[in-house]
Amino acid sequence: MRTALANGSSRLLIVEDDPALLVALEALAARDGYSATIVATMSEAIVKLDEGAVDVVLTDYQLPDGTGMQIIEHARKTDPRIATVAMTAYGTVDLAVKLVRAGAYDVLTKPVEPSAVRAALSRAIEARSLRGEVERLRRELATNTGIDGIVGKSSALADIVDLVRRVADSPSTVLVTGPSGSGKERVARALHQASRRSPKPFVAINMAAVPDTLLESELFGHVKGAFTDARADKPGIFVQAEGGTLLLDEVGDLPLALQAKLLRVLAEREVRPVGANKSVAFDVRVVAATHHDLRTAVKEGRFRQDLFYRLAVIEVHVPPLRDRPEDVLPLAEHFLRRASERAGRVVRGLSREASQLLVAYSWPGNARELENVIERAVALSRDEWIAASDLPPHVQPDSGVQLFERAAERLMTLDELQRGYVAHVLERLGGNKKRAAAMLGINRRTIQRWMGESLEDKDEPDADG
Repeated sequence: MRTALANGSSRLLIVEDDPALLVALEALAARDGYSATIVATMSEAIVKLDEGAVDVVLTDYQLPDGTGMQIIEHARKTDPRIATVAMTAYGTVDLAVKLVRAGAYDVLTKPVEPSAVRAALSRAIEARSLRGEVERLRRELATNTGIDGIVGKSSALADIVDLVRRVADSPSTVLVTGPSGSGKERVARALHQASRRSPKPFVAINMAAVPDTLLESELFGHVKGAFTDARADKPGIFVQAEGGTLLLDEVGDLPLALQAKLLRVLAEREVRPVGANKSVAFDVRVVAATHHDLRTAVKEGRFRQDLFYRLAVIEVHVPPLRDRPEDVLPLAEHFLRRASERAGRVVRGLSREASQLLVAYSWPGNARELENVIERAVALSRDEWIAASDLPPHVQPDSGVQLFERAAERLMTLDELQRGYVAHVLERLGGNKKRAAAMLGINRRTIQRWMGESLEDKDEPDADG
């Protein structure tokens, strides 16, 4: 066994029993800056893997004491982040499929070209880096939230998590506000799961989705014969949620006539089904949610002030996703895991280009839109990593092609092209240098320098220092 010392930080294990090819691969590794360990047998490779000093493996398939398949499988068990590239003189499609299923990132057919080896190793190392980023996001996700259903690492979300923990067991009514798709129901479910009521039901009703003529019956229940179609007694959702939590979603759309009845129910803690002559007591934690500004609705006479105060004993506001870009990638990772499980596919994470596009986009549909984008990307992806091309067109910059066409037509210099693209990104993001820097993968000060601005110039309020 020999070790080729190099300046690079990537630790490469080369497994090859052909002495001539071994020398060539060792020289290639040294030229490309790898810290390479060279072995000729499967048993030696297993020992090096067990020592834990390997980032990527380049292995022959047929070895004197085993196969590259066994090395790949052992590497996957030892550290799933290790990326492996296989070489084989038996270049059949069936063998290549088996190697990839075992965990190989790429399969090269002998005789191998140096350029093909370089490209395969470069892609494999990029895959390892992405796997490490995914694992870091998952660890941060567990550390920063700690409450089921609330995913992210922004300070705004941390404040929500803290408030949820503090009021989970309080009997007080909670009003959750925020734009559509921002995650209001997730906050309500988190309140339920963090409380002593979690073993009991969580029941939700969307006021805007139920016709006005049926809403009173859905809320309070009815008795047989109360109206034409009332063929049997039916308990309302207050009774259905007994002992648990009731979410009154889109409460801002509740008709004024029913607002007065809901106020009485909340004040007296008992409900009278439609057509009944007797009330039924209930024990329910009520959470209301709305995307409307209820204070404005009160001023305009569309919502009762007394009901507002009854609902808003504790207020929780969920900001739009565009105001908390730190939550985009943790949410995307959360949605990706769910979508890949439902689709029965192995999709390990997002490429850097896709991640940058997701962070840069403004998300008018908030978390719900992000979830739909990720589900679509999982369905369309051809690889184990989501590429930028897997994202829908509206998430991607729409005039980049025109910019490059103009650059070619005018024979622009690279400096002009660079400034033009940065200006395009800034225009698309409303001049926000922080989000532009995140999308471009650079520092905000680099943008200022490219745009010819003084580094002392003040930036937008939310830009990084």
